[in-house]
Amino acid sequence: MRGFRVHVVSDVHGNAKDLARAGDGADALICLGDLVLFLDYADHARGIFPDLFGKENATRLVELRTARRFEEARAFGASLWAGLDRGPAVESAVRKQYAELFAAFPTPTYATYGNVDMPDLWREYAGAGTTVLDGERVEIGGRVFGFVGGGLRTPMRTPYEISDEEYAAKIEAVGEVDVLCTHIPPEVPDLVYDTVARRFERGSRALLDAIRRTRPRYALFGHVHQPLVSRMRIGSTECVNVGHFAGSGRPFALEWTSAAAGESAG
Repeated sequence: MRGFRVHVVSDVHGNAKDLARAGDGADALICLGDLVLFLDYADHARGIFPDLFGKENATRLVELRTARRFEEARAFGASLWAGLDRGPAVESAVRKQYAELFAAFPTPTYATYGNVDMPDLWREYAGAGTTVLDGERVEIGGRVFGFVGGGLRTPMRTPYEISDEEYAAKIEAVGEVDVLCTHIPPEVPDLVYDTVARRFERGSRALLDAIRRTRPRYALFGHVHQPLVSRMRIGSTECVNVGHFAGSGRPFALEWTSAAAGESAG
């Protein structure tokens, strides 16, 4: 009986080198978004923002955001952007990253958007071997996978944030699946608190309700880079944060045969 193996990554944030190897030994790769690196909270010299404005300004922005002084952070950023045409500058930088990152995807790859991604550009860079899904289902190796991308609205105002109602509608459209793949986690304190950024990120209550109601085998997500816990069970569902790829370069592996007893993950 042949086994099937998928590797899952999220929060790639510019790590094209490891992304090119992420599918090695797997039948398919799944990516749960945040390909773009706008600002690295660990290394303030990396990302679109420091490329445009320098490391010192990036450090200042991180300090303001970490202290939850969002209005000051927004005003500080606006003062820097005042001398630039923001839209074209950001799009040009994102395009450069997307060209490298989408070229690193193996065939087949199944992907959905993160909150810092720009969905309109994905159509241009996703090749024939990459299937982009959002509020949709697909069968992979005999299992049904559901995908919901993006994030919920926050004071950070990242590119792909939507209302709670829009997000809930996408969760509803996915319905019952074996593996529920989202960018953001369910609204559980231990899963949404980032221990380095020192703040609660936004998780989805609709996602939590769907997990309890439909009981998928797995719920996989990213978004929170250093959560209090990286996995927990909600009812019969194993919930796993796979949002460590930018730093670790290691995908999460999910392997199964047609018999449930043969399923393993790690």
